[in-house]
Amino acid sequence: MDWTLFATQMLNGLQLGVLLFLLASGLTLIFGIMDFVNLAHGSLYMVGAYFCASLTDFTGSFVLAVLLALPLTALVGLAVEFIVIRRLYARDHLDHVLATFGLILCFDTAVQFLWGPEGMAIPLPAVLDGKVEILPEIVFPTFRLLIIAVGLVVALGLYVVVTRTRAGMLIRAGASNRTMVAALGIDIQRLFALVFAAGAAMAGLAGMMIAPITEASIGMGNEIIIVAFVVIIIGGIGSIKGAFVAALLVGLIDTMGRSFLDTLLKVVVSDQNAETAAPALSAMLIYILMAAILAFQPQGLFPPKGR
Repeated sequence: MDWTLFATQMLNGLQLGVLLFLLASGLTLIFGIMDFVNLAHGSLYMVGAYFCASLTDFTGSFVLAVLLALPLTALVGLAVEFIVIRRLYARDHLDHVLATFGLILCFDTAVQFLWGPEGMAIPLPAVLDGKVEILPEIVFPTFRLLIIAVGLVVALGLYVVVTRTRAGMLIRAGASNRTMVAALGIDIQRLFALVFAAGAAMAGLAGMMIAPITEASIGMGNEIIIVAFVVIIIGGIGSIKGAFVAALLVGLIDTMGRSFLDTLLKVVVSDQNAETAAPALSAMLIYILMAAILAFQPQGLFPPKGR
């Protein structure tokens, strides 16, 4: 095995994992606290990418664009929560799915109307548009390393907020028993709105981080949101720790499977059959993992306490 390629793919898997964590962390808070199935979370990922693309064009600075686009995406989340989502909390999950699927269509149409049908590329500053030699013969793009660093810093920040602050105490209490939290005089409506806005900002940040690599495009969040739901199911709904561990697992399994599964299959089947079966099996691996976790630990790897 080419160990240089192996190390590079491990880093690619780590990068995918932290991106999935940025998306899944907000989703698991929304799902865990509000018991709300938000399929439109991926649309906020897309909106964040487009905000970042436009602001990069306007300011000429990718970093400044990210700093400006984050609160804008949070405001979009607040608006969506105020106009649509808060009217659905008392409804069942089927209503959540139908309403947020409609929001996906609305967001996709609005983005096409505002930005046009073509995707938007985001140019990176020269300092981020290069490569770094991490170890001898192991060279990795600077921006992908930044994505990993941002994801790890956000994960640490969320852990501190959720486990060490009063706001985090309310979030954990709301995840365990929101009726009791409301009975104690906490404005549960405001808590829900703030959590939804924070989740929107997290999704938007993930979109801003991936857009310079893939470009901002209509519907970019519609596929990755499925993987984000897989992550929170594996990790445990409402668990930040679970979302982090599961996101890294999914990112590494997906990347390493696509890179090396055909080589492993060639040990037991013909080269042609291995090359035919490997792509399909690679796409299935994370769902096989989810099924195995659900079979032996239905609440996920790290369910929140009290569940």
